[in-house]
Amino acid sequence: MSLRKSALYTALGAVAFLSLTAATVSPVNDKFFEIMKAIEVYTNVYKEVNTYYVDEIEPNKLMRTGIEAMVGSLDPYTNYISETDVETARLRQSGQYQGIGAEIEYIDGLPTILTLYRDQPADDAGLKTGDRLLEIDGRETVGYNREQLEEIMRGFPGTVMDLTVDRPGEGLKKLQLTRGDVDIPNVPYAGMLENGVGYVALTTFTQNAAQNVRDAVAKLRAENPDLAGVVLDLRNNGGGLLNEAVDIVNIFVPKDELIVTTKGKVRDWNRSYSTKGNPLDTELPVAVLINGRSASASEIVSGALQDLDRGVLIGQRSYGKGLVQNIMETGYGSRVKITTAKYYIPSQRCIQAIEYRNGKPYDIPDAQRPEFKTRAGRTVLGSGGVAPDIEVDVLGKNNVAQGLLEEYIIFDFVNEWVRDHPTIDSVADFHFQDWDRFETFLNRADFSFTSKAEQLLEEAAERAAEEGYDITADLAAIQERVDREQAAAIAGLKEEIIDIIEKEIAGRYYYQRGQVQMGLRNDTEVQEAIAVLNDRQRYDDLLSK
Repeated sequence: MSLRKSALYTALGAVAFLSLTAATVSPVNDKFFEIMKAIEVYTNVYKEVNTYYVDEIEPNKLMRTGIEAMVGSLDPYTNYISETDVETARLRQSGQYQGIGAEIEYIDGLPTILTLYRDQPADDAGLKTGDRLLEIDGRETVGYNREQLEEIMRGFPGTVMDLTVDRPGEGLKKLQLTRGDVDIPNVPYAGMLENGVGYVALTTFTQNAAQNVRDAVAKLRAENPDLAGVVLDLRNNGGGLLNEAVDIVNIFVPKDELIVTTKGKVRDWNRSYSTKGNPLDTELPVAVLINGRSASASEIVSGALQDLDRGVLIGQRSYGKGLVQNIMETGYGSRVKITTAKYYIPSQRCIQAIEYRNGKPYDIPDAQRPEFKTRAGRTVLGSGGVAPDIEVDVLGKNNVAQGLLEEYIIFDFVNEWVRDHPTIDSVADFHFQDWDRFETFLNRADFSFTSKAEQLLEEAAERAAEEGYDITADLAAIQERVDREQAAAIAGLKEEIIDIIEKEIAGRYYYQRGQVQMGLRNDTEVQEAIAVLNDRQRYDDLLSK
């Protein structure tokens, strides 16, 4: 027996002895025994597999598989980081590795440019929204996941990346992209809306986000003495730096106000974050727009303003990301990122909306969510993101419309439309008038959103076939009727779909700023915000009930 194994058995024996002789069994010792036992079993299994498995084993690969399976059973944010991954992260943190200034999404298995940012490396290289990346420096992208794609795209500023792209309607193109710094504004647009209401869009909580929002609000106040209120748009904002979130709340609430607390198993790591500076304006009415993609820092800002009865929330329930991660050293240059705490906002409710059971998400039903009180005594629910004070339905709540978005039908249509229109009018003057062309595109694309009812029908047909029944004709008749219903549903959503198309088109010609401006013109949530900010009685009632 090795000295190491002997020492392990000695430790186990000592724990067993303590457990047997103690007057009261210690939960700590019990847990220690279970940990030591589990480690020994894991080590023994690893040793036996490595010794006797029929094929050669790669020790590092086998161990990483075990580690990743272990942390993968907890939540998506607890991850093992190998020595190689650590080096990649170090490159990024040092500022020597940059992105390309574009959002990429996998569509039909290929990385596709979803959004371009003006005057960034991807834009300068001549990439277009809708381009599909086929090769990067001679390596095919088929089968690569997002992490692998980032691996082959990373590099130092000034180095060149050779790209082969498939541009819809135009075919293959060879492009060269020079890597460089990416500077995407976190406040792409601020300005005045109707009836004396100001508007500020915040897309991410990067450095100086709070100062940029403060400057925008200050400018709106200075240029509009009778400012009725301000709309802070946090829709689709996935979060970012915690300190920026606290400082943004500080624009509207006084100094020394508790905004967020982190609490976990290790009490010494618990932290509280309060406002530190003087506010810009504690009286100006505020409306915050949120939706299902508003997460983390966005939820801290919106939730804190709601808990302190300092602003009205409008839109849909936020995502519910309230977990804190820390990175620990694990030897030989590797790390493990562990969820160590949860965020709690002023009412002391947690914004985390999902529990993880064996690594799988589980939505917490409203009936099981605890109740909390805002400063004015309003009831709010915990463990479920942040719910708006005024809920506004969105197009995506309709199954057919959701299919148009999820299957990138509108995205593909706009790719085609833009090819035939080199320029458009200004955002204020442009109006989409090609609805017939869109309907033709739908027919050509053979769009058919498979609803849950259709899925059940298909399953019934398969079961019937297995039992010897042929219901193909019946199913075809039902499918024909469903297709008619879907066409009618799309026609009934014409105005809303045109709004989305116009916003997508504006983004192609005028980038992020144009997309925001077009969205404002057609935005029901913005219109609701304007209405409530111009009705002080309604605004005050919402914050006191």
